[in-house]
Amino acid sequence: MDVKKIRIDDFDYPLPEERIAKYPLEERDHSKLLVWRNGDIEERHFYDLPDCLDSGDLLIYNNTKVIQARLHFHKESGATIEIFCLEPYAPADYELVFQTCGSCVWKCLVGNLKKWKEGGLRQTLCIRDIIFELTAERVSADEGMSHLVRFTWDNDEITFAEILAHFGELPIPPYLNRPTEEKDKKTYQTVYSKIDGSVAAPTAGLHFTMDVLRYLALKGIREDEVTLHVGAGTFQPVKSEEIGGHPMHREIISVSKSTIADILRSRGRVVAVGTTSVRTLESLYYLGCHIMANPDAPDLTVGQWEPYSGGTGIPTEEALRAITDYLTRKHLPAIDASTQIMIVPGFEFRVVNKIITNFHQPKSTLLLLISAFVGLDRWRDIYDYALEHGFRFLSYGDSSLLVR
Repeated sequence: MDVKKIRIDDFDYPLPEERIAKYPLEERDHSKLLVWRNGDIEERHFYDLPDCLDSGDLLIYNNTKVIQARLHFHKESGATIEIFCLEPYAPADYELVFQTCGSCVWKCLVGNLKKWKEGGLRQTLCIRDIIFELTAERVSADEGMSHLVRFTWDNDEITFAEILAHFGELPIPPYLNRPTEEKDKKTYQTVYSKIDGSVAAPTAGLHFTMDVLRYLALKGIREDEVTLHVGAGTFQPVKSEEIGGHPMHREIISVSKSTIADILRSRGRVVAVGTTSVRTLESLYYLGCHIMANPDAPDLTVGQWEPYSGGTGIPTEEALRAITDYLTRKHLPAIDASTQIMIVPGFEFRVVNKIITNFHQPKSTLLLLISAFVGLDRWRDIYDYALEHGFRFLSYGDSSLLVR
């Protein structure tokens, strides 16, 4: 099977506008939960999740936190320029860039670019009773539609994290077709989010409450975490007729040595919360293979089509142990890498056995991932059932538990 020849039109379905949830439920865990087990479908609520999993399962979620990444500058002419911070460039490390004072450079999308021909954009801000000027200068076009933008501000006491928190706007998904509201700052974050960096929420985690997490623990379901900072590419539509023409976006991931050790101990009972966790966990195998091929200076990136290049024959456990051995040798607490992994029908899942996920857009890479997990034709059964039984779709919609 040549996966690059898969036609995206085969992953289309009718999604009426009224089925897209514009707002979340008042109580997160009262969302509906579709449970799919090898072809059988059961309808529950998300607060029933502990009853749907087994004692000894390892639940792994993405602890990333959505940043207020949209910055609006107003020109004297009256034009508004939106700068959407996608990914740090200098410094490239997320933790460092948020602590930076004075200057930093980001890869950005620029809205109303034709009105920003040259020169800097300026905005006077007041944070902690400190008045200062923030300037944005376009350094160069980077790749695709993004640009490198240098931000400078004339006060060394203010961090860029404070600027985003004060001046930025939370970037809710464009398909909600509404402006960001104050309550989105809470409802568009998971209850366990803690590592700043995403420009979109790992939405499968939005259903969790502290009560659900407590009941999971009481049942003997262990939990762990990974970090993948979700980029704007997660909303990028597939414009090519065949998926081979779609460039998958690069994402930064971080997985601790202790999490990998827990995966090894789980013996094939890993529950991934969301497609971001799936991509992170499945990327680990290929990173382990890279380390085995070059133990001292491995390539810590996973290519888009790497999983379909014929395979290495290395058992999953050996690849994961190679990562923990590498981290021990290098005295590192976690593996930090990047991935462009694209999971489509024909993909061999090596780490994840169950997935908790929302209902995704037609003709999206996320729907391709779901099809790869449940089977090429079975995704339609799941989505037909959800449409016929009143499930709410997309980021603020309902959820599903997929079990193979």
